[in-house]
Amino acid sequence: MSGAVRPAAVTPVPGPRPGPPRPAPRPGPARPGPRGAQVPKPGTRSTPTGPTVQLLPAQPGAELERADEAVDLLLDSGRPPGDVLVLTSGKPHPWQQHESSFGEERYWAQLAEGGDVFYADLALTRPARREVVVLVLAATDAGRAVLAVEKARGHAASLLLVCGATSGLTAESVAGAQPVPV
Repeated sequence: MSGAVRPAAVTPVPGPRPGPPRPAPRPGPARPGPRGAQVPKPGTRSTPTGPTVQLLPAQPGAELERADEAVDLLLDSGRPPGDVLVLTSGKPHPWQQHESSFGEERYWAQLAEGGDVFYADLALTRPARREVVVLVLAATDAGRAVLAVEKARGHAASLLLVCGATSGLTAESVAGAQPVPV
């Protein structure tokens, strides 16, 4: 035999074995988040989400004209008429009265069709949601004005223009409101 070394016999080594099955995680105390994370405290309000609110003040009796100007500006800027809903908190808009004269069925069909600006009373009980709502806010006390704005906000997807008696409204009472100069 020459000086060749023969390799030693290789004995198989067992590989990793699966461990016992793990039980499902149980709810426990909350784990702390990353350092510096802000955890809301109980009772605090987060910033409300919803449409942007713009206040367009007008003298008493001129709120309808202010709202019509706002609608014209929206349409002139390229906004499709079907995106706009005009709600009145006082007397009905003249265009609503005109459209209602053709009958209730035809009037409400226009809302469903969504092809034109729709005019309705704020007391609207049918579901109506449009990208932009123009609220004609007749002179009223601040509490009722805030309620009117909140109701109109529920109909607006992206923008709510409040035209009229806005002096009793503040940024605090109408979250996110932005006053617009006359």
